[in-house]
Amino acid sequence: MHSIVAFVLLLVSPLMAAAQNYPAKPIRMIVPYAPGGGVDIMGRIVSARLSERMGVQVVVENRGGAGTVIGTDLVAKAAADGYVLLFGNPALSANPALNDNLPYDTLKHLAPVVMVAASFNVLVVHPSLPVKSVRELVALAKSKPGQLNYASAGDGSAIYLAMAMFQNTAGIDVVHIPYKGAGPALIDVVGGQVPMMFIASPPAVGYVNSGKLRGLAVSGVKRLAVLPDIPTIAESGYRGFEVNNWYGILAPGETPAAIVARLNTEVNALLASADVKERMAALGAEPAGGTAEQFGQRLRDEISLWRKVFAKPAAAASKTTR
Repeated sequence: MHSIVAFVLLLVSPLMAAAQNYPAKPIRMIVPYAPGGGVDIMGRIVSARLSERMGVQVVVENRGGAGTVIGTDLVAKAAADGYVLLFGNPALSANPALNDNLPYDTLKHLAPVVMVAASFNVLVVHPSLPVKSVRELVALAKSKPGQLNYASAGDGSAIYLAMAMFQNTAGIDVVHIPYKGAGPALIDVVGGQVPMMFIASPPAVGYVNSGKLRGLAVSGVKRLAVLPDIPTIAESGYRGFEVNNWYGILAPGETPAAIVARLNTEVNALLASADVKERMAALGAEPAGGTAEQFGQRLRDEISLWRKVFAKPAAAASKTTR
């Protein structure tokens, strides 16, 4: 019996020591999208503040592609020592419903650390598109089924999910143009190569206020304080429509509880600071925080939700082209 206990302690003691000394070197924060989108913007805000609190550099590393699968897989297979983290969004909960062959098990190979913030998406169009409201957009799309394109950050991304739900709700057929991130997608919509998309509020605010994009509606249950003149989709005639967006940090699945707890504590503390609250509010986002367990429960609930949604043939986001 004593030998068994000694053997277990021998295995566990290096992990305990690593947790006590954490962090001892820079931390990589993997953003599974190309630069420029909402996840990238929020990831950089949090990483900068986390660097200050942790006493080591937290470096954002963009690993876009395959609807976040490339970046997520990198973290899922990384050493469980807290030095490689994932800055994710609802794609984490949608991908198990969209892809039967994921190279990782979301709930097994990733450890939720903390939900960072919540925001909503904005339905935007290029000013050249002759619509100024959701009703006008729906009418145009119905008059040209399968002829209007929309951009997204890829299958499973939060902005893809918003459009998938909107198509089902409004009964329209538009063509999906996927990108490796919201940043490149947004550039093409601003440039007029693609006429519309849903985009998270952090990158949307500047483009809408400058007139480079026309905001038609917000995907949440209430208007954004930073874009008060833009109605919700529910206000635009589709009662009950709501698609939330969120940002959260995860670690590899076997990361020691002490390291997860340290990260959770530090992120909750920085989210409570006035400067972070002000920065997020200016981008239309709200700090979240909470426990790792609460974030994990949200992931489980959303995975179940999206499996039900995408089990229905009509819920697959119509056509995709590239």
